[in-house]
Amino acid sequence: MTNTARASLVWREIPGLHPDNCTQTHQCQTKCFGSADATRRRSNFACISLPEKTEEKGFSPTSAQLLKHPLAMVALVPKDAALFAAGAIAGAAAKTVTAPLDRIKLLMQTHGLRAGQEGARKGIGFIEAFTLIGKEEGLKGYWKGNLPQVIRIIPYSAVQLFAYETYKKLFRGKDGELSVIGRLAAGACAGMTSTFVTYPLDVLRLRLAVETGHKTMTEVAFNMLREEGFASFYNGLGPSLIGIAPYIAVNFCVFDLVKKALPEKYQKRTETSLATALVSATVATLMCYPLDTVRRQMQMKGTPYATVLDAFPGIVARDGLVGLYRGFLPNALKTLPNSSIRLTTFDTVKRLIAAAEKEFQSMIDENRKKQEQTANDNSI
Repeated sequence: MTNTARASLVWREIPGLHPDNCTQTHQCQTKCFGSADATRRRSNFACISLPEKTEEKGFSPTSAQLLKHPLAMVALVPKDAALFAAGAIAGAAAKTVTAPLDRIKLLMQTHGLRAGQEGARKGIGFIEAFTLIGKEEGLKGYWKGNLPQVIRIIPYSAVQLFAYETYKKLFRGKDGELSVIGRLAAGACAGMTSTFVTYPLDVLRLRLAVETGHKTMTEVAFNMLREEGFASFYNGLGPSLIGIAPYIAVNFCVFDLVKKALPEKYQKRTETSLATALVSATVATLMCYPLDTVRRQMQMKGTPYATVLDAFPGIVARDGLVGLYRGFLPNALKTLPNSSIRLTTFDTVKRLIAAAEKEFQSMIDENRKKQEQTANDNSI
């Protein structure tokens, strides 16, 4: 919005005020300026004040105007809150649409461990996992465990985005610029912070997705507390933190750097953001997927792995190196719709917010002109 506030400069002579009395002028909000004549008992006092931006409040759109232009109502919501809501909605929508692929990925990642407990040692393919879910659980089985994932994504996105912006400020150099190392560090810290805060919901989502006999998230949570204790909600936290730190760091860094390297006319286009997000997500996933498999198997009830160092050789011994990449195909396939839905939704809402602010400002300008015209007419 246009800033119409103007600064005013006021000079006053205050009896008894002398520069020598201002011993710590650098700590004062007002400064004393001494007179050229040291024998004077008075000194000049200057104060610069910036009035609050209240002028536009008198020109705010009326209820009738807002009802006539409902889009402008979006501008009444604080921009940060609107963007936060947009990110949460976009994340929830993307997770819901890609939930079947995520469920298939989880079954492929953990099948070797579950089959091993039953005396069989074999992996499961994408088509086999897809067919198995439909045969045993029906259509709704593809979305099993999606509710805690949707519930989780809202605080997860909020914490991650807020933490990322905070850490970027901390890691900026003296020149105010954020280096590649600083960007990687900010992404890593943000990823670990959001993971730690929402980790119990991730464990519940996994248990709902791969274990039979549980119907609700509450039932799973009470059973875990009763049978395994509170610590079970943080099983596999170590590899999760180790895995998410480089993933978010690489993802955010590659996205920012690639997009920044493109010509300026392409940087603000939605398709550019989509393509850049896919590239960054692919690179990050290839690098960090084995740690995600380790994390999932450590989250399982009755897992034989106590540490990451136990899990890596254990998975390789049972399933080979390919076992570390079980479920990679559905995970890669869900990257495209997940990223496209999230980015498209977020960009659409951002454009909606910008359009709402523009329309809101145009109504303020219109009301100001009408009031000025009325004042001019009355003065004649």
